Amino acid sequence: MKVAVQQEDLQLLARTLQEQVLAEVPSGEVFQIKCAVKKDELMILTEHPPGVTVDTDYIFVVLSEALQLSPAYKEQKVQCFIRIFGEKLPYAKFSLVMKQKEDMRRAIPLSSSLTYTPSIIEDDSEELFDSFVDTPDLWNTESQRPVKSLLLGISLVAISVFSSAFYLLSRPCVMSECQEIQTAQELNLKSRQLMRRANSENQLVTIQQQLETASTNLSVIPRWSSRYQQAEELKASLSMQSEKINQVVTALQTANMAEKKSQAPANSLAELQDIQSLWRQAIAPLEAISPNSELYSLVQPRLSKFRVNLQAVNQQLLSQEKWVEKLNDAKAVANVAAKRQDSARTLNEWQQAQSTWQVVINALNIIPSDSPAYTPAQELLLEYKPQLARTRDRATTAQMAGRSYQQAISTANQAKTYAQRNQWQLAVTYWAQALQNAQQIPQDSLYYNQAQSLIEPYSAALQEAQEQLQTVNNLQQVSNDLNKTCAREIRICTFSINKTGIAVSLTPQYEQVLETLSEADLQTTNHWYILQEALGVIGDNVNLPVFIYDTQGQGIYTHIPQG
Repeated sequence: MKVAVQQEDLQLLARTLQEQVLAEVPSGEVFQIKCAVKKDELMILTEHPPGVTVDTDYIFVVLSEALQLSPAYKEQKVQCFIRIFGEKLPYAKFSLVMKQKEDMRRAIPLSSSLTYTPSIIEDDSEELFDSFVDTPDLWNTESQRPVKSLLLGISLVAISVFSSAFYLLSRPCVMSECQEIQTAQELNLKSRQLMRRANSENQLVTIQQQLETASTNLSVIPRWSSRYQQAEELKASLSMQSEKINQVVTALQTANMAEKKSQAPANSLAELQDIQSLWRQAIAPLEAISPNSELYSLVQPRLSKFRVNLQAVNQQLLSQEKWVEKLNDAKAVANVAAKRQDSARTLNEWQQAQSTWQVVINALNIIPSDSPAYTPAQELLLEYKPQLARTRDRATTAQMAGRSYQQAISTANQAKTYAQRNQWQLAVTYWAQALQNAQQIPQDSLYYNQAQSLIEPYSAALQEAQEQLQTVNNLQQVSNDLNKTCAREIRICTFSINKTGIAVSLTPQYEQVLETLSEADLQTTNHWYILQEALGVIGDNVNLPVFIYDTQGQGIYTHIPQG
């Protein structure tokens, strides 16, 4: 068809398109539009400075919609181009034929609109764009006639009205059939049957996705549509069905999580409590489903199983809480034991600390290995057992110290008794034992100072007893020697021994023998002198003087030790 467009009409068209681009395209002020006719075809050239990011798709759509609303260009073949200022050839092209009541085809740009790199269109010759050389620059051309401004304003208003009307009438479910509502109605009726037949979580998820998709599709229906209220009611119904399914799916997923966590032994009471909480979260929404619900047949057997699992966890928790309580009790008793240990001084106090630690150890030892309290119990045993051993040693030491002290006192009392009876051998033995008992009491014992006060008097008593024993032993030896000296063929003498000396009395038999001997015989036999010498040696051995008496008790000889 022949294109008969005057130059003024082309300028008006270019200005109209320019205004449309300014209104619809971000940064539209950088674009300049020119119109020309070449070979009976309307050509529209859009130019812009270098370095500008261009959405060529959107530019062509804006131009196409503006041309579609302009009644002067129906049934016209149009070519649109986009190029950079200073370039001879465009880098994007779009062709269309203006027809009424037909969908416009989208432009296919020659380069990305996101990252723009111009490319050359080789199919078009440079002569094709010579028609734009004499076209006035709209940026620099001022309006010369008021009529043009008026026409431009009218055109813009018309374009705006037609654009709004086109948009409003082209929305879903306004003028055309409403497939969205039809699909939603079918699914709304069918969903209940699908829920009754569902026997797995995956099937419920599939149904829920269908409901959500249908609800989303209804959201595109505008408020001015006559079907809008119906769409909202359908959306509410679909959402209610979807929410029912979502509650069940969430509960089943929570139950799956609880079941997976239950497969491994719980390492702490907190893990068991977490599993218990999951089972409760799974059970609560399922219990709210009534018997006449579409999901009741799916939920009920699972709900019974979940309740059994929850009861098992509850029992396990009760058991484990008992052991955890024992662990906490053991810790509390351990604090008491530590305080008693720190303040212990006497045997009774050390024994109390020891028995308290023993209670703690016994309580921790009985915690079973499958209990969450087992691991912390074993850690506490490593800490508490050395404390038990320490208090046991201290109690034993205190007990031995107390026993030694009491033995020292008791033995010393026995030694005194023996000394009073002049049983010096036993006195020496008991004093030595009492002194040893006092000396072996350790320095860190409560009895140490008391024991130290006993060592000096016990040592002195032992020494005195030893001296007395030595004296007794010496006197016994003297007695033996005197017996040997005085007992010959006849009894020569008798004797007595005391601390002051040795008293020897001649027997009448010996005096008669001496009377029958002359002075010469006495000197010859020398018996009397031998007796005197023997008795003097005996006295020297014990450092005691020797006194010899006749039968009348008259002293006839005295020997004083020289030492």
